[in-house]
Amino acid sequence: MAQMHEYFNAHPGRRSALVVVVTLAMVMQTLDATIANVALPHMQSSMSAAQDQISWVLTSYMIASAIGMSLTGFLASRFGVKRLLNVSIVGFTVASMLCGIAQSLPEMILFRIAQGLFGAGLLPLSQSIMLDVFPREKQGPAMAIWGMGVMLGPILGPTLGGYLTEYYNWRWIFFINAPLGVICTLSVIALLPETPPNKQTYFDMLGFGLLAVALASFQLMLDRGETLDWFSSGEIIIEASLAGLCFYAFLAHVLTTDKPFITPSLFRDLNYAVSMVIGAAFGVTLFATMTLMPMMLQGLMHYSVIDTGLVLMPRGVGTMFAMAIVGRIITRMDPRLIMFFGLMLTAAALWHMSTWTVDVSEFEMIATGVLQGVGIGFLFPPLSMIAYMTLAPTLRTEAAAFFSLTRNMGSSVGISVMVALLAQNTQINHATLAEHITPFSRALQALIPSAGWSIDGAAGMAQLNGELTRQAMMISYVNDYRAMAYAIMIVTPLIFLLRLPKKGAVAPTGQPAMAAAEH
Repeated sequence: MAQMHEYFNAHPGRRSALVVVVTLAMVMQTLDATIANVALPHMQSSMSAAQDQISWVLTSYMIASAIGMSLTGFLASRFGVKRLLNVSIVGFTVASMLCGIAQSLPEMILFRIAQGLFGAGLLPLSQSIMLDVFPREKQGPAMAIWGMGVMLGPILGPTLGGYLTEYYNWRWIFFINAPLGVICTLSVIALLPETPPNKQTYFDMLGFGLLAVALASFQLMLDRGETLDWFSSGEIIIEASLAGLCFYAFLAHVLTTDKPFITPSLFRDLNYAVSMVIGAAFGVTLFATMTLMPMMLQGLMHYSVIDTGLVLMPRGVGTMFAMAIVGRIITRMDPRLIMFFGLMLTAAALWHMSTWTVDVSEFEMIATGVLQGVGIGFLFPPLSMIAYMTLAPTLRTEAAAFFSLTRNMGSSVGISVMVALLAQNTQINHATLAEHITPFSRALQALIPSAGWSIDGAAGMAQLNGELTRQAMMISYVNDYRAMAYAIMIVTPLIFLLRLPKKGAVAPTGQPAMAAAEH
């Protein structure tokens, strides 16, 4: 990638413009991963679909995105980064427009699959480009800029989706991609130099097939598990077995074939392997929290979609603020210390969330969200930098694809597990609380006058049961937040396994090690 460095060193203005463009393309993709969630009820009504049917709008996108992301490394090598990036942007934009005009559920699912496949490469390609166009001593700040783009989509998604759905039409959540796609396509054509394709790149069809089936089966199991009551369902058992068998066969194939689908040396790099584990835990806590909070605010506290977005948005402000700071200090401090600080802030925020009650104030939720956002902002850029610090530049695109894939799968696991625990624990907590509700309970006797209830009739008993359910759900939410805090604490010691290159060390390609890591 030396030619890329030389080109942009000679044209620094183009480098700055390209950063804006690839960030915009990445935001467009990450936005669509979350923006459709709030519009599902409106889509369901418009297409006369059942609850379990409309969920395929999300499931199909996630499966296609996982499969497409695994292909990014091969396609970038075979056809060149610039060509693949432009095809991804154009394909994603066209698929978005088709989603916007879809008239039936089968059409919508088909177009969402196309959207997921084309958009899958935008995240790893943008990261690889950012690493390639900046000199080594500026790659830390570049990852801070890239991290802002990654976080912007999920943060804006629910708020923007709620606004467009509420005041316009759910179809506009897809139509807004059209102008962004046109701008990005024309800008990439003008700004990004061609990278020579490697027509000799071998495609491991068997390895890809096994991985694709494993990913699709695993994602199906996660998305449909709660609806089908997990392993009491034959479908879930089949999907779990198929995912396990195909993944095992994939690993065996990768370790025994001469030209595997994934370069095995990626996972022999300790920094990259450890960063993937931390990244998966990061995906669990970030996206599970972003799923649980709207459910809690709207379902338990009766916030509107717009108000929910306004409560959650300050978390993004905290993230942007922290990343701006990290961009300035990451070249002067040990990135592992910055990561440690970010993990501790995230764990502290989640632990505080586990002390909430149904009477938690709006200010407290916003303040805790900002704290969690700051923690995320201090964690993500140094993690993204250290992951590639000791890898050969030729492996960056492939490494970025599987790094993003691992984080996304972590988020899928986190969401499924936390939602399942929420439902299960709500029933258990309700039964436990109900055991203590008797006519002789002093707490109940004190509550009845203040609540204006009368438990002599059916209406009063219904009110009492509703309050029990409300309290049981709140206990389940705070238990989920505490579990995620423990998850962060468990992976934090892995930071001490990360190693920075010593001064004068040589990277695998024979190039000097990153200047930011010299100390």
